[in-house]
Amino acid sequence: MSKLRSMRGILASSIGVTCAAALALPLAPPATAAAARPAPTAEAATRAAVTDRPDVPGSTQSLPLRLLGHDRASGAAVHGLAPRAVRHFSLLGVIWDDPAAELHGRVQVRTRAAADGGWSDWQDVETHYTEHGADPGTPEAASGRVRGATAPLWVGESDGVEVRVRPEHGEPGAGSEAAGSGADGSGADGSGADGSGADSAAGASPGLPSGLRLELIDPGDAAAPLPAEAADARTSPMSAEATAASAANSSLVAPGATEIPALNAEQTRQELLTLRGTELTEEQRAKPYIGPRPAIVTRRGWGANESLREKQFVYTGKVKAAFVHHTASGSNYTCAQAPSLVRGFYRYHVRSLGWRDIGYNFLVDKCGRIYEGRAGGVAKAVKGAHTMGFNSNTTGIAVIGSYGSKKPSSSAQKAVARLTAWKLGLHGMNPRAKTYLKSGGGNLYRKGKKVRLNVISGHRDGFNTSCPGGKLYKKLGTVRSTAARYQGR
Repeated sequence: MSKLRSMRGILASSIGVTCAAALALPLAPPATAAAARPAPTAEAATRAAVTDRPDVPGSTQSLPLRLLGHDRASGAAVHGLAPRAVRHFSLLGVIWDDPAAELHGRVQVRTRAAADGGWSDWQDVETHYTEHGADPGTPEAASGRVRGATAPLWVGESDGVEVRVRPEHGEPGAGSEAAGSGADGSGADGSGADGSGADSAAGASPGLPSGLRLELIDPGDAAAPLPAEAADARTSPMSAEATAASAANSSLVAPGATEIPALNAEQTRQELLTLRGTELTEEQRAKPYIGPRPAIVTRRGWGANESLREKQFVYTGKVKAAFVHHTASGSNYTCAQAPSLVRGFYRYHVRSLGWRDIGYNFLVDKCGRIYEGRAGGVAKAVKGAHTMGFNSNTTGIAVIGSYGSKKPSSSAQKAVARLTAWKLGLHGMNPRAKTYLKSGGGNLYRKGKKVRLNVISGHRDGFNTSCPGGKLYKKLGTVRSTAARYQGR
């Protein structure tokens, strides 16, 4: 036994949790089968992805994070998982029990690509995310199912994972290691991996909330084409929930459609008169300020499993403002993969975080495709869970990716401008104006306070957060002026 322990000690010191030891393993950026094939044009690939029927509904693996040891430099407790094989997944995040608790620390992961077995470098996971949730005191926030969470991280199709979580006074990565913690793949069954048989779950360390778990999301595939006899999506069978979600858009498109088509300016104005004619003034009816409706991929188009969400839809009074977000999930995705990311966010928000549906009202990929988010109808005032304290009378638009240091594509910016010009135009709002919103409670404004904000605001304007990333936030002035121009102002 002593000889075996000695061998384990040598193994732990040679391929342990230090970054230098990790680099001794074969490293490669996460890869997918799609990346290995010649890529079609972005537009063709994206359209194929959103019109194909989801073949696999997806799944979630939830693994408790354990005490691995202590940082030798700072003495901080290190929690996580040693390298282990897992079922295929593409998106991950860390959750914990108390949605009001914050993770004051650093979360890093590395993953093994399913295609070639190569391990990625260590990647940081954005730890501040619950500020996207429902307003305090609302039924959604008080359901008892809501959890705290990091942002989701897209890693591509993977079959192995390693995680390190340290309090803010302990730095993961190069130059530090957890004393006594092995990274030889032992403990793959979920047992403690601290070298001494410890099996305590995370949460005892200052800065780390209790009940830490790693969520590994398989968003499901969207590669099986519809059979010839069901080539028209309207003829393929739908569940009651899917039928209801589709019916919420029936004033815009036939039930079962995978995309709401774009309209020109005159068609959009006529549609506005049909939808809101009795609410408009004579002047507004004569010259309604609204941008042409952009094409929008429906929930059926991106493959939403409608059985995951709560059945009822929740509406607010009107849409007075739009909050722009980024998903903080990384920008290393192809446009053909975007529907998979949306399905992953949806599953993460509902199954892992305990929300009633995906939090955002709309999502936009880097190629400029727009996706329907929370169910209830894209032309209606659906109440989301995107800007804690300001979910009433607003809509939330998330650009897929991380834009703290990376600029958003011009296609994504244009799509946000087109979407806001149309959506805000339905409610008579000027994208370059300001409006008053009543706070539902948050870390910037007390509950009940009336706040004057831009009609197109960034998430950080309503809540103290870095979202939507500095590079995207700087582009909002251009988005406002472009959206106003689309409205004919």
